Amino acid sequence: MARGTQHRKRRPRPSAQAVAQPAPRLRKPKQSAPSWQDQLFFSRLKRHAKWVFVLLAVTFGLGFVIFGVGSGSTGISQAMENFFTGSSSGGSSLSSLQKKASQHPKVASNWRNLATKLEEEKKTDRAIVALEHYVALEPKDQGALEEVAGLYVQRAQDYYNLYAEYAAESELVSPSSIFRPATTSPFGKYFNGKDPILTLQSKSVQTKVSSALQQLGVYDSKSEDSYKKLAAVAPDNATYQFQLAQVANSLGDKATAIVAYKAFLKLAPDDSLAPQAKAALKQLTAKPKAAKAKPKAAKKK
Repeated sequence: MARGTQHRKRRPRPSAQAVAQPAPRLRKPKQSAPSWQDQLFFSRLKRHAKWVFVLLAVTFGLGFVIFGVGSGSTGISQAMENFFTGSSSGGSSLSSLQKKASQHPKVASNWRNLATKLEEEKKTDRAIVALEHYVALEPKDQGALEEVAGLYVQRAQDYYNLYAEYAAESELVSPSSIFRPATTSPFGKYFNGKDPILTLQSKSVQTKVSSALQQLGVYDSKSEDSYKKLAAVAPDNATYQFQLAQVANSLGDKATAIVAYKAFLKLAPDDSLAPQAKAALKQLTAKPKAAKAKPKAAKKK
């Protein structure tokens, strides 16, 4: 019995290189976050934190330099405000414009700029005065004449509203008010004129009524004069003629209103305002009807 094991096949031995190298480890597949998590703010901030901090640093630096953050100034915002404010009023303050107008009263542009600034600041009465100076130097400036005429009409309306308000107040404190006893009653006769508070208040209100009515008349007259100047500067302008006719008619100046209405109808016979002008003209030119004489009563025999 020879060695039976010699006939067995020998198993191949692994080489030293193969033994030295460890078997590769299986890596777990990387799980990707769901798409909805990618859209979360903090997930995106975590991935791009470096760039976010860089951007914040740059923004803060620009804010410090441009907007003056922490420097006590308003930076570019103040510059932009000054730019828009300056562009609307020529970059000049009210005091400087007043100084220019007073030092050089014969320069029309000084009064024009001053009037514009005063209108921007809602100082209507002072703007009217500045425009009056400008129109006196430039009497053919239609735009300025229209502007001052419009301001006259505006102030006339304001004083009319004041007049109506004071007139209503006067009715409340007058002796004939429905809220007070009748002056013919015994109680009214006894207290008539003996209430110093109501008497003083009535006098004060009457003064306000008279003042408002006076100012109303002044501005009505000035508005009519302005429209007369406009009609004279541009006699072929139908709008000026109609405006003059309307103002003159409201003030009871029939002669001026009739001439202006006729001029308007001649210049613009097919205008949409022509029927209104014709009706007003017909009313102004209508002759008053003579009162009929009453028949004499027959004498009794």
